Amino acid sequence: MRPEYDFSGAVRGTTARRYAEGANVVVVAPDLLDVFPDAKSVDDALRALAPMLRRASSS
Repeated sequence: MRPEYDFSGAVRGTTARRYAEGANVVVVAPDLLDVFPDAKSVDDALRALAPMLRRASSS
C-alpha cells in the first residue's frame, strides 16, 4: 500500500457479504455523469434497454 492511504477509520468486513454475493464495478465516462449520476440511474436505463437487446440477440 502507498503511504498516503489512510485506513485508520476503516471498518474491516463491512462490504464482504455484498462482495460475496457478486459485485461488478463499472466506471461511467465523465461525459455521461450528467445523465447517469448514480447506480440507480444506470440500472434503470439498462433495465429499459435489456428487453430490446434480449429480443435482438434471440433472433
